[in-house]
Order: sequence, then C-alpha cells, then structure tokens
Amino acid sequence: MLLWQTNINDFEYYLSIEKSLAKNSVVSYESDLQKLATFITMIAPTKQPCDITLQDLQQFIKYISEFNFTESTQSRIISGIKHFYKFLILENYITVNPAELLETPRIKRKLPVYLEVEEIDLMLSFIDRSTAEGERNIAMLETMYSCGLRVSELISLKLSDLHIKDEFISVIGKGDKQRLIPIGGKALKLIKNYIDHHRIHINIKKNHVDSLFLSKRGTSISRQMVFYIIKDLGALAGIKKELSPHTFRHSFATHLVEGGADLRVVQEMLGHQSIITTEIYTHLDQYFLRENIQSFHPRNK
Repeated sequence: MLLWQTNINDFEYYLSIEKSLAKNSVVSYESDLQKLATFITMIAPTKQPCDITLQDLQQFIKYISEFNFTESTQSRIISGIKHFYKFLILENYITVNPAELLETPRIKRKLPVYLEVEEIDLMLSFIDRSTAEGERNIAMLETMYSCGLRVSELISLKLSDLHIKDEFISVIGKGDKQRLIPIGGKALKLIKNYIDHHRIHINIKKNHVDSLFLSKRGTSISRQMVFYIIKDLGALAGIKKELSPHTFRHSFATHLVEGGADLRVVQEMLGHQSIITTEIYTHLDQYFLRENIQSFHPRNK
C-alpha cells in the first residue's frame, strides 16, 4: 500500500502544481484512486500500481458498479484512473498503460432544469427590498442570471473584480482560470445600489473587506445561503421545478441559445473547457422549438 500512496501523492502534486486543477477536483481524483488502491489490496495485497492489468481494472469497475454508483460517478472514477496511468507513463514509472482500453459507461445526458424569463422575474418579485438583505439578494441573483455564474464564482466575487465603466466582471472559474464576462446594466445598477447604500453599513471582518456579497456577520455569503434563498423564493413563487443556484446558470445559457447566440460565445461565457459540454443547450433549444411547434401548429391542434 505504501507505493500506492506514494504514487497517488505524486499524482496529486502534478495535478495541483503542473495542471493547476482546483482543489475540489484534486480531492475527487485522490478519493477515487484510494478506492482502487483499497480494492486491489483486498484481492491482491502484493500488487502495486505498476503491476496492474486491464483485467484488474475491469474487475474494479464491476465491483463499484455493484454499489449502485451512478453512470456519471463511474465515468468520473474511470477518467481519474486513466489520467493516473497516463501520469505514471509520463513519469516513466511504467511502460505499458493498463487503462488505455478501459471503457467508460455511456452516460444518458439529462437535460438541465431551467427557468423561463417570466419565472425568474416572478421569483425576484418576492424579494423584500425594504431590507438590506433583500437588496443584496436581488443584486446577487440578477448578477448570477446576467452572467451565468457558478455559485462558487458568485460567492467569490470581489469588489476588485468589478469593471463598472467597461461593464465587465472578472471571474475565477474551475482550474483557477480567469475569464471576463459582460454584465448587464440592470445587474450593475443593483450592485451599485447595494454597495453604496447597504454594504457600507456592515461591520466587515478583516479577511472579507474585498468580498462583494456579504452576510450579516460581515463575511462572504455561503453557497448554502444562496441555495436557501433560491429555494425560498421558488416556494413563494409557486414554482414546482427542482431549483438550485445552478438553475440560474442553466437559464442564462438556455436563453442565450434560444435567442440565437453563437455556441462558442456561450462556451466562453460559461467557462466550459469543451464545446461538447455547452452543446447540451442546443438540445434544450430543439426541445423548446418542438414544444412550440406542437403547441401552435394548426395540424397539431
């Protein structure tokens, strides 16, 4: 097990330093490889990473499939194993890659839940803007929808990330990659109102002076709080869809594609590494078109 741990630690260092992967991604890779190491130690205690065969890996995949891991989780684990063995090849720890022919399960791509513009407006209309928290919440959710932000990107936004004159914000996304996103006038107006009239009255903690959206305690707002705010507004608006902060991001992308935006532009705005990830929104657009044809074409009435 000692060599397993040494190789995994080396791989973690490689992902963090050379590949600049986000901490959460590195932790996920490490956790998945620990599962593999534990399994191999159970069935063949003397086998080290350099001794593993394709058959061993296939046996492991069969083993985890019996634990009702979803197809996407299995796919992520296999992806981690493939990257791990490519790293071992790169470092000359091994000469033959046993994971090269390891097959990834086909994932049924689920269409993400999104909101219509009217549903977003309805939710935002239930925010109590007579309070400082209400002004923060409407600025926060309008920014999330206007820019298609991940919740981690939203809560990490800093005052120094705002380029108000140029109407852009700077965002640090997955893999610590920075991107500039245009921000709408409505969101900017709400942000300026929050900063000028509400944020200034908060007793801000030392390490959060540059944080844009703050809690009552003067610290950066948490992702859990954003989740609760959206859930509560959805309930007040009577929206039955499964809501989360990501729903606003999906809505942003869907509405861009429905409006005719170029897919490469949407990819850039969302910070997707691959255009394949962004293509899910073309399926949503086709669904939208089909629904309209079925609803309004005289032959379908």
